[in-house]
Amino acid sequence: MTRDSELAQSLPPSVQKVSKNLQRWGFWSFWLQLILGIISTVTLLFATPALFKTEQNVQNIQFGIFSAFISIVLLIVAIYTSFRYNKIGKKIENRDPAMRPKKSETIGLIKFGLIFNLVGMLFAIIGAETLVGLSLAKLLTLSPQFIGSNPQQFVNSLDLLIIQANTNTIGAHFAGIVTSLILINRISS
Repeated sequence: MTRDSELAQSLPPSVQKVSKNLQRWGFWSFWLQLILGIISTVTLLFATPALFKTEQNVQNIQFGIFSAFISIVLLIVAIYTSFRYNKIGKKIENRDPAMRPKKSETIGLIKFGLIFNLVGMLFAIIGAETLVGLSLAKLLTLSPQFIGSNPQQFVNSLDLLIIQANTNTIGAHFAGIVTSLILINRISS
């Protein structure tokens, strides 16, 4: 007898459905957020020290990078929450109904993950908007015919790396938000 056939005999179909949804969506959410989060973190850690060595408008850059790092910290919590979805999905398979997590606790955890992803996405958007604004300001202050001797006046690859890191973080938080909304829809119905 396989594990699925044993479960089919002992668990109601609605419980099986909830368990499978939590495990499946938790797995994909965890890995997608983890991969995008690692890429964002490595990119930020690589680009940030070099930006602070320049003579650019450091205060605004610091605010954008601070927002990006706050977003990554919130993403770490959201990744852990996605990992927990899978674990709760397995706990729901317990044959003893008293040992299963309550529906309200499960939905509460999903809402917790949703809130962390929303707030994290907000910080990532603030960081991206700040850094894109600074890059645009650099471009707009140059006259079209001007070829300057100061390379700090131009948008460089480090600026774009940090913008890319923020964009990846936004994507990771978006994946977590979509997962949370799908799970809330499938569990509460």
